[in-house]
Amino acid sequence: MKKLLLASIVGLLSCSMGFGQGFQFKADDIDIDYKTYTLKNGLTLLVHEDHKAPIAAVNVWYHVGSKNEKPGKSGFAHLFEHLMFNGSENYNTDYFQALESIGGTDLNGTTNTDRTNYFQNVPVSALDQVLFLESDRMGHLLGAIDQEKLDEQRGVVQNEKRQGENQPYGMQWDYLTKAMYPKGHPYSWTVIGEMEDLNAASLEDVQEWFKSYYGAANAVVAVAGDIDAEEVHQKVIKYFGDIPAGPTVERQEVNIPNKIYDSRQEYQDRVPETRVLFAWNTPPFGSREDLHFDLISAILTSGKNSRLYQKFIYQDQSASAAVSFQSSSEIASQFITWLDVKQGEDAAKLEKELEAEVERFIKEGPTEAELERVKANYFANFIKGLERIGGFGGVSDILASNQTYHGDPSYYKTQLKFVENATAEDLRKTAEKWLTKGKHVLICRPFPEYDIVESSVDRSKLPELGAPKSSKFPELQRMELSNGLNVVLAQRKGVPTVIINLVADAGYKTDYLSSPGTANLAMNLMDEGTKDKTSLEINEQLQLLGASLSTFSSQDESNVYMSTLKPSLDASLDLFMDVVLNPVFPQKEFERLQKEQINNIKQEKSQPITMALRVMNKYMYGEDHPYSSPYTGTGYEDTVSALTREDVVAFYNTWFKPNNSTLIVTGDVEMSELKSKLEKTLGKWKKGDVPTIAFNQPKTGTKNTLYLMNRPESQQSVILAGHLTEKYGGVNEIAMEQMVNILGGDFTSRINMNLREDKHWSYGAGGFVLGSKEERPFIVYAPVQTDKTAESVTEIRKEISEFTSTRPATSEELEKVKTNQVLKLPGQWETNSSVNSSVRSLIRYDLPDDYYQKYDQNVRNLSVDDIRKVSNDVVQPEKVNWFMVGDRAEIIDKLDELGFDNIVEIDADGNPKKPTVKPMETDIKN
Repeated sequence: MKKLLLASIVGLLSCSMGFGQGFQFKADDIDIDYKTYTLKNGLTLLVHEDHKAPIAAVNVWYHVGSKNEKPGKSGFAHLFEHLMFNGSENYNTDYFQALESIGGTDLNGTTNTDRTNYFQNVPVSALDQVLFLESDRMGHLLGAIDQEKLDEQRGVVQNEKRQGENQPYGMQWDYLTKAMYPKGHPYSWTVIGEMEDLNAASLEDVQEWFKSYYGAANAVVAVAGDIDAEEVHQKVIKYFGDIPAGPTVERQEVNIPNKIYDSRQEYQDRVPETRVLFAWNTPPFGSREDLHFDLISAILTSGKNSRLYQKFIYQDQSASAAVSFQSSSEIASQFITWLDVKQGEDAAKLEKELEAEVERFIKEGPTEAELERVKANYFANFIKGLERIGGFGGVSDILASNQTYHGDPSYYKTQLKFVENATAEDLRKTAEKWLTKGKHVLICRPFPEYDIVESSVDRSKLPELGAPKSSKFPELQRMELSNGLNVVLAQRKGVPTVIINLVADAGYKTDYLSSPGTANLAMNLMDEGTKDKTSLEINEQLQLLGASLSTFSSQDESNVYMSTLKPSLDASLDLFMDVVLNPVFPQKEFERLQKEQINNIKQEKSQPITMALRVMNKYMYGEDHPYSSPYTGTGYEDTVSALTREDVVAFYNTWFKPNNSTLIVTGDVEMSELKSKLEKTLGKWKKGDVPTIAFNQPKTGTKNTLYLMNRPESQQSVILAGHLTEKYGGVNEIAMEQMVNILGGDFTSRINMNLREDKHWSYGAGGFVLGSKEERPFIVYAPVQTDKTAESVTEIRKEISEFTSTRPATSEELEKVKTNQVLKLPGQWETNSSVNSSVRSLIRYDLPDDYYQKYDQNVRNLSVDDIRKVSNDVVQPEKVNWFMVGDRAEIIDKLDELGFDNIVEIDADGNPKKPTVKPMETDIKN
């Protein structure tokens, strides 16, 4: 029996930490309480009791992944994962719909090279239903799979592949996989597979795959939460005990390709910057040297004090990104590192410098300070993960993965010991052993930009010769400091994390009084140095404290956000206060981050979704409005280039006042203790006058207009359609939330079921109402395959039109979303971070403190009349404008036939490229 006692961990950390010192973590002091059961059919059951919330996590792992496929059958493990959600013999209905109806959260399935897993968090009262559903698809699936379902999910997976490859650098993994593993190696094809292999998948393939790998003896079931272990054991016997063990699965041995010679490959993609990538084959997941590479990657690129960040991002400012990681897999792994080279920089020079940094590590190894820092961060992240029972990195995930890969649920302790015992010389030797041969260099270069110009050449004759020329929601506690700072505490005992969030009423809307991009740049710069500490000193102290800090803006707010551990709260709070009260906005850091923001804008203008988000506000609100700047908040290249350090200092001095801010704290803290600390620090913060932003009436004057951005060779078109609706509180907000879930918010919403499940044109589509204090956009979105762009527009028009006319929300749909919303509430606030986020919403919209305590009852009281009324208020088909990113040459002819009042081609900043194309003579007919 192992025990996880969070209080013990907290106590341990308290004793192990001194001011300015890192935690002295010990693997033996971190235990997870679990019981192991093996059913007669070979199924392994792992149970962990955690009674902090009335929820349960069910995590089912099958020891099968893409490496079990045969050549010519690639992508089948992942395709089968999708099929497992389409219903079983005794519950032949979409599993997402079933799990949403019982309040499922952290709900999904994933596939990698070595395993397939299915996981969900549910209210503990729904545990029997989940065990029934998981056991039914494990033991009773084949009779429910037919050709129609196979074709449906084949289309969905192929769109997922298109969506991934349509992103900048999207083909990187395909090239890398084929270069690092010889043909025939189990890792020599990608998990998502080849298009032709997916097209060839048959029902017979489905049946054979299920029979070969989905037996009970090849599975691990991990259950965690507010449960009794023996009761769960009996339930699992009841539901899973009659499932056959299945055939014996041959386990593949460690197979690390011995790549003797270095290799090189270059390709072009529609990307903003050249990427220089190095990759080496390395030892398998869970081995001692595998954990060494986790630490090596952290030393190279984790945090501002990391080596590659220091050189390429901070000092030379020659790269926009420096990344490294150990891509761990069961029979072989890869160590990967890359630089994204800023425009105008010499990629060949950075390649040599990156190679030199790797060689320096091989020769010298890390310093003791570097090793201490990354070890502390590794253990802190692991401990923070233990707060969650499900999802990636939660307790059930840790237990299931260690049992599946290593046959021991507590193998994580071995891995922690590898980290704890690693010395600087160990890391140097591991790097020397694996990084001195067999390197693959993969270079991605941007496509050249081509264009044409108007010509005045007279082609009836040759030109004259020219002259020759050379060439559970907690109750809130409140107080107000004497300077007007509001403090809100959501106290949660027994959890070792503390969240501190200072929220100023500022955000991107304040750019209306200055210049687009100001709030974003100012907040990015705010944590880059104080009167007593440099940016690097702040970052190093954060790592030693096991804390993280970020400063950022959203449309209506600017935030200073910290996540830390309770034992280091005093020191963390001191650092937090220093950043809030004493930022100095160094000129050197300003220049660096200004360049980064301009580079981010260029990247946004190359990515389909952000291209649409950048221009949307301009045409929804009109240019003379506080919300008219790009929704991303980054501004425009020319406006950011014109900013000075004085502009960001002015932003801070104008908006960061205690009487314009709220401090939200979530965690195991007493209000009396907190008040004493705050009065001595933030209590000295001087209040002052804050400008008022006048929200004038949006001025657009357009409807049924398509704003089209050309992105040549796009495999997908990104469609956004919408209009403005009432400010928060202008309609029944709870009714609107459920209305949106029915139309486009849930997986089983009308729009997603139409475009993904029925038509297979999209990997995912839906709708939402963006959060803001004033008038808000109601948006429907759909990334769709290029050849179905016009057809998708027609389907979206039909869905929103019928929703307010011939096919309004039904009582059945309302009951489904109501039940789902109420039942998932216990899991919604599992972490302090999620609680803090909800408190932030309460403050933002001036909701009563008991809003979430009454929320479930208010949802239950909704009637279908409430939904239909808010539908008519919010969904206005006749007001919709359209924003689209796609290959104009491939889609324009069909778009011309759809009856838009206007089609306006715009660039990535929203500027019209040419006048409006033909006005339509007739209205849209649906």
